[in-house]
Amino acid sequence: MTKTSRQFLVIVAALGLGLALFGAFALRELSDRAEGQGVARIGGPFELVAQTGEPFTDASLKGRPHIVFFGYTHCPDFCPTTLTQISSVFGELGADAKIGALFVSIDPQRDTPQAMKDYLESFDPRIIGVTGSDAQIRAIAKAYKVYFRKQDGEGGAYTMDHTGVVYLMDADGRFVNALNLERPAAQVADELRRYIQ
Repeated sequence: MTKTSRQFLVIVAALGLGLALFGAFALRELSDRAEGQGVARIGGPFELVAQTGEPFTDASLKGRPHIVFFGYTHCPDFCPTTLTQISSVFGELGADAKIGALFVSIDPQRDTPQAMKDYLESFDPRIIGVTGSDAQIRAIAKAYKVYFRKQDGEGGAYTMDHTGVVYLMDADGRFVNALNLERPAAQVADELRRYIQ
């Protein structure tokens, strides 16, 4: 091996070692930052009106895990399907399971408390419908990172585009994960049992 070849190998080895040390340092820094931040910031304080007409806040759900889902009563397909899936999962858990679900209206003009109450009679009674002013709905949608938009149709009719994520929150109101309801209800119920006390 020539002197030039050895120098080249030493330089390459030094660069490799430097990159490895830099990578390890960067990974440790990112890990430390992520550890301090915890889970995604989804959810937070809110003030709405329940289907009973009574005030309903984030504190109303404290002490039990819950599912949060955004939709509207005139939704033609996704919302009733999702509420049926949630009802099936709750059925698997049993009537005594300490869990709840919140169905947040993104259409407060049509979704009055009474409209929410009438609509939800077809689903598990642990699903609570909430509505509010436009400002209140925008605030909770922002807290949950939910997109929604009115789509005008003919003759004053309209539909709503919206995010279809089903959020699982723990008993303290902290985001756990997005719940996949496309699995069998018994499998989803098994996942939820880990959070029910």
